[in-house]
Amino acid sequence: MTLTFRLIFRLEKTMGKKRFTPEYKEEIIKLVTERKKKISEVAKDIGVTPTSIRRWITQYSEYGKDAFPGKGNLRAEDDKIRKLMRDNIDLKEENEILKKAMAIFSRDVK
Repeated sequence: MTLTFRLIFRLEKTMGKKRFTPEYKEEIIKLVTERKKKISEVAKDIGVTPTSIRRWITQYSEYGKDAFPGKGNLRAEDDKIRKLMRDNIDLKEENEILKKAMAIFSRDVK
């Protein structure tokens, strides 16, 4: 039994697709980066493609602990951007309404 299989992890199978917890992904990343295991061997052991592990490593190096927010969740940074974009759209709509109201009220009354 390899070290990879001895790791404690939670694996969910949803419609044939494997889902790994953020903690498990971090352990896999440590196997490759700190213990110098080959990506192809680790990928074969856990049943994913080497590309998936490379993507995990890239995401982890870019975002750290926030790299794997979970299904349906956004990283804090992305959530903030989404809220700002939503606020921007709301402000544009309000501005258009005010422009139309201004045009109506500024007409000459005869």
